[in-house]
Amino acid sequence: MNYSKSGWKLQNSYAGLPKTLYAPMEANPVASPKLVIANKELAKTLGLDPGQLDSPETLQVFAGNRFPEGSFPLAQAYAGHQFGQFTMLGDGRAILIGEQQTPDGRILDIQLKGAGITPFSRSGDGRAALGPMLREYIVSESMHALGIPTSRSLAVALTGEKIQRYAAEPGAILTRVASSHIRVGTFQFAAKYRSTEDLKALADFTINRHFPDIDGPDRYIELFRQTARRQASLIAKWQLVGFVHGVMNTDNMAISGETIDYGPCAFLDRYEESAVFSSIDAGGRYAYRNQPLIGGWNLARFAESLFPLLDDRPEKEALASLQEILQEYVKLQKQLYMTGMREKLGLFTEMPDDGQLIDELLELMHEHQADYTNTFRSLTFEDIEEPQLSNSGSFDSWLSRWKTRLQQEGRTAEEILDLMKSRNPAVIPRNHRIEAALEAALQGDYEVMEKLLAILQDPYAHSKEQQPYTAAPPPSTPPYQTYCGT
Repeated sequence: MNYSKSGWKLQNSYAGLPKTLYAPMEANPVASPKLVIANKELAKTLGLDPGQLDSPETLQVFAGNRFPEGSFPLAQAYAGHQFGQFTMLGDGRAILIGEQQTPDGRILDIQLKGAGITPFSRSGDGRAALGPMLREYIVSESMHALGIPTSRSLAVALTGEKIQRYAAEPGAILTRVASSHIRVGTFQFAAKYRSTEDLKALADFTINRHFPDIDGPDRYIELFRQTARRQASLIAKWQLVGFVHGVMNTDNMAISGETIDYGPCAFLDRYEESAVFSSIDAGGRYAYRNQPLIGGWNLARFAESLFPLLDDRPEKEALASLQEILQEYVKLQKQLYMTGMREKLGLFTEMPDDGQLIDELLELMHEHQADYTNTFRSLTFEDIEEPQLSNSGSFDSWLSRWKTRLQQEGRTAEEILDLMKSRNPAVIPRNHRIEAALEAALQGDYEVMEKLLAILQDPYAHSKEQQPYTAAPPPSTPPYQTYCGT
């Protein structure tokens, strides 16, 4: 079958790594695929013809029935710490069909999630349900619009099959695009189960793929440093928009610095630093407030995996270098977060009492159960919509101190407004809005989801059309909960 007219330009350099790091795959065909949604804007970026996205040939790709020329389908091997416990994992229901060469010279992974059983499936069926695949589509595209590094979603296709989860659900496949799917867990697998030569090959491949400027005898130390910097930046961005990943296992930390694996993720409605949305995170390991700490914990596991490659230097010296980078991560993540919080408050410069000003606002938001996104949006336009705050004398006092601090900036009101509008989104993918879209989709109505995606496309527009989507869920709404393994 000829796919050249669609724009596919696939290779698979990952297949050049030692064969111990992956398993070649064949297609796992489905009989009655049907396209649910396709991302025309992303298709253009990839060099694909948007007009061919709904063609029978392209549908065969999205369904995992056929692969374009140049594809070398494989499932990646990896391990990881899940909730602190180490286990063997791997792509149990995902197939990397290849790497697309884009018009601007980038190389991006094209992966099918829910494409069937692989050698790493363990007892799983290798498939995915429609709801979670649409959920990842919505949230990942929203994260991209918010300016947060992330995998993206090209398409969702129904398989025509029913799969058994909590009930029989429509099966679906997500076509996911990422800079790569190399994880901390990929290195853990190579370090624990494979040879030092295999680990070195993986590290060299990763450097060439993501950090081509790294060179010299300290290249593996520098790989760790650059990875830590990207994670510091990524997690700071999560915190600033109130995003809770939900399952920060080491196999869900991408070396590229992108957000991947949108399982039990959610956004804060009311501000609660201990917020947990995953049904299985009973201890709050991956709570909102813990994300920076867990990022450092995961990086420590990455450092352990890289350690065998540092045998050209004394052990104490190698350990000291890795520990220094971990300390840099902590400092940088906090610095980026604090800079971001100042900007959310319209502050261009740093002053000694800014930390206290920020902490007091968050304490007031927590005390009065104020909505995280809407509080900052209200401050942007100096129109406090949160009644819990507007009726609080303590908040009035804070507001007065904040306005005094703004005057110290020496900036015009327009400059401050422009900064705050660009840092405080009008809309986020509200959990109740996502659920409404998914409920309609499961009934065959995709219009609710399409409208939501259109609204989320430019979260900093602060338009009239977005206004209805800014509302928090009704007070009577039960606590939001998400689930893994769907």
